[in-house]
Amino acid sequence: MQFCPNCSTRMRAKQTPEKETQNICAKCGYSTTQKETTETTYKTEKKSRLVAKNDVSIKIVEDGDDIKTLPTTSIECPKCSNGEAVWWMYQTRSADEPTTQFYRCTKCNHTWRNYA
Repeated sequence: MQFCPNCSTRMRAKQTPEKETQNICAKCGYSTTQKETTETTYKTEKKSRLVAKNDVSIKIVEDGDDIKTLPTTSIECPKCSNGEAVWWMYQTRSADEPTTQFYRCTKCNHTWRNYA
């Protein structure tokens, strides 16, 4: 495969009556015979990148002081019908899916989830 030195368009090979291969640029008309061309070999390399995943430490929310730092919302507990719960979000599915909201009742500590 040859490229035109004038306009960088790929040249098309054509057989001449003298049985020579002539490369012709369809864009600018530049032409050369196979004897005149110098062969250039291009090597392509596929580069791959490894993305290191960071170690993520997950803190389990248990009863105690840590639950007091979470935000609260007005939502009814399905177990005891209390009207307030703390909530947090966590990516439980693939990255292109929405995050999952977890709720914990402030009265009975029942935990449930909402797939947003």
